[in-house]
Amino acid sequence: MKLNNLKLKIKSKEKKRLGRGIGSGKGKTSGRGHKGQKSRSGVAIKSFEGGQMPLYRRLPKRGFKSLNYKKKRNTAIINLSKIQESLNKKKISTKNRLDLSTLQKYHLVGKKYNKLKILATGDVKEKFDVEVNSISNSAKKKIEKSGGQVFLIK
Repeated sequence: MKLNNLKLKIKSKEKKRLGRGIGSGKGKTSGRGHKGQKSRSGVAIKSFEGGQMPLYRRLPKRGFKSLNYKKKRNTAIINLSKIQESLNKKKISTKNRLDLSTLQKYHLVGKKYNKLKILATGDVKEKFDVEVNSISNSAKKKIEKSGGQVFLIK
């Protein structure tokens, strides 16, 4: 084995230091070329397209938040099937009126809500009274058909 037979790849892990003389390989202009905006310090040409309308301005604006967004966000929505399921498991008693605080107490609805809406998915087998802010027509019919009452809060 001789020195000229050895094949070693030696890679320098250090970055080349810019502007350290002609012999360093990155001297004088430090790889930036001559003159122009990119040769100067403090350059930010992020989405500049040479005077052409930039892509982010060519695309249409999309979406908005409606005025009802906050109202909808504060309303808890629950289906009749979920109420019937908890009645079957004897979590809730039918003696008292069901309202938002009762449903929050039994962890059927989160505590962040301050309004309640009932939807008609599912069937009602037991009689119970409900106090809600809003209710779908079909849910109201189902509750009243089973013998319960619906009280609307404004």
